[in-house]
Amino acid sequence: MMPMPYRANTQPWRGISAILRRLLACTLLWRTMLIASVLAILYLATTPSPYPIPHTGYDKLNHLLAFVEVTLVLRLAFPRLPLIPVAMLAFSFGVAIELVQATLPHRHFSLADLAANAAGIGLGLLPWPGLPKGKKADHRHQPERV
Repeated sequence: MMPMPYRANTQPWRGISAILRRLLACTLLWRTMLIASVLAILYLATTPSPYPIPHTGYDKLNHLLAFVEVTLVLRLAFPRLPLIPVAMLAFSFGVAIELVQATLPHRHFSLADLAANAAGIGLGLLPWPGLPKGKKADHRHQPERV
């Protein structure tokens, strides 16, 4: 019997793909990341900046990127949650931040910030490779209305 000739792994992405799928499915990691993200955003949104804080230089872009990230991490943390509740939770977080900022002397309430947040949420709700698809509401097992 002849030995099999050595063949280089011609599909190295299969191993990487499997690792990424396992990582994306690790909800405990993403829930921890969600808590860290929310705390970081709350800190950045409510403190005066006596020292440099990382930012893009354009406030609305900061809002957009923050809410893309929050929405994506929220989707990964709770993969069975339908997209509408994900959007509502993320937008409620943005509204809460703006309401808190309205009470702070060094911040103010901004509808433009809310619009940038909404745009970020919209981008975060788009189909992304590896992210679970949003679940549609299943009304088949709902009680009949009388």
